[in-house]
Formats: sequence, C-alpha cells, structure tokens
Amino acid sequence: MHRRMAGPVSSNLDNLRVVLVEARNPLNIGAAARAMSNSGVRQLRVVNPYEVAFRQARSAVGAPKLLADAEEYKTLAEALADCTLVVGTTAVGHRDLQHPLRKLGAGARLIRKQLATGSVALLFGSERFGLSNQDLSHCHWLMTIPTRTEHSSMNLGQAVALCLYEIVRLGSPRQTKDKESKRPARAGEIERLTVMLLGILQTSGYIKPREADATETKVRRLIRRMLLESHDAQLWLGMLRQVTWKLGAADRGSTRRSE
Repeated sequence: MHRRMAGPVSSNLDNLRVVLVEARNPLNIGAAARAMSNSGVRQLRVVNPYEVAFRQARSAVGAPKLLADAEEYKTLAEALADCTLVVGTTAVGHRDLQHPLRKLGAGARLIRKQLATGSVALLFGSERFGLSNQDLSHCHWLMTIPTRTEHSSMNLGQAVALCLYEIVRLGSPRQTKDKESKRPARAGEIERLTVMLLGILQTSGYIKPREADATETKVRRLIRRMLLESHDAQLWLGMLRQVTWKLGAADRGSTRRSE
C-alpha cells in the first residue's frame, strides 16, 4: 500500500544530509532514497558505495531523480565538510562506545533543533559492519533505534526510514537569525583543525608510533566534544598555523647548524 506522508514538509529539511558509508547492496541504497523522498529529505551522499551501479536500483520507487542526484565521495571527511553537526547511527551491540549515545526520539529532537541553524549529517554504516571506529571519530554523538537485544540489527533502508520519520513527524522549529559569529563550525573546518593539530603532535613526538591510531581517535573525539563555533575554529586554526610555522623554522635552523 502506498500512502503519502501527511503534513507539510519543512524547508529546514534541505539542511539534512543522509550519508551512507560503504553501503554494499544497491537495493538498500534505493530503499533509503525512497524513504528520503517519502519524508521530503533530498540530500543523499554516498561514500565508497559498492561498485555495482546503484543509481538505477529498482527499490527507489518514486525517487529515481533523488538517486540519480546522489553525491558520491571517496572519503567521509569530504562528504561532511559543510556540516555543523554529524550524528552516527549504531545498533550498539557489544561495542565499547566512547561517544554520547541517544535513543531515536531524543536524538531526533536535537537534530530538528539544529536543522534551523545549520547542516546536519546523519550517518549510516555498511550492512555488514556498520560504522567503523574511524567513521565514528567524525561524529559529535551517536543515535540508536531501540530494538530487542536478541535481534538488534536492522535493514539499512528500514533504519533510514525510521530515523527520518522521527525527525519529520513533529515538524521543525522556527528559523532563527543567528549572527555569523555564532554559527557552529562546519566539519570541514574541524577536520582542518584536527589534521593540523595531529601534525603538530606528530612533529613534537607526543604521538608514539605504536599508539598512533588510538591517539588520533582520542584527539578527534576531544575536538568534537568542544562544539566549537566557526569564529573559534578560525582562531584555533590561526594559532596552530603559527605553531606549525615555528616548529618548521626551528627544524630548518637545526638542519643548517648540523651542516
């Protein structure tokens, strides 16, 4: 049975990006596109999808244009660059999560609020493994759909549909006019800051080779917990550029003396 979702769809939904990370089944991508079309969400992004052509998936009933217009990225960082809030989805299972975890209802309310002032990315992982720890390091917090413990995994298309329904069902808050100085930092700004800080920590010897991956993950989580505004991120970037330049100048001076 095919029913249209009742009620007006807020233009704030144009600020929502559904990001599918390494989806394996083209039919699942098509089903996600169909759920997005039902909900009035139009921004679909895919990161390293399975090579089999997914843009013609028959499961995208009523949403062929949305699927055709999906933006494809090689890295997750590129797909998130313009977003001010990044939310990952997880079934939890036996994972030892290091992020704040919110159930679907509470998470949806926070997402709706954020949509009034900036772009939000909602991440879904591959059907087999979900989001990796590296993927999660890009997230501000995580959201989970309540399920019974014995069967916590859910079809990708169904998970997208449930999350979007919860986000749109009560409408959106009124648009507020915030000053540019109060705009949350976009993921692209946060990623530049993160990469620069990791480079400094590497040069200074703080990052030990055997602990490099774990340290990078901790640093990524730390920066995202700060919830920086854009002007604060720019300030941090300026300071880190100066530190990077000083470290480079000191290194060049040491090289000349040794010669």
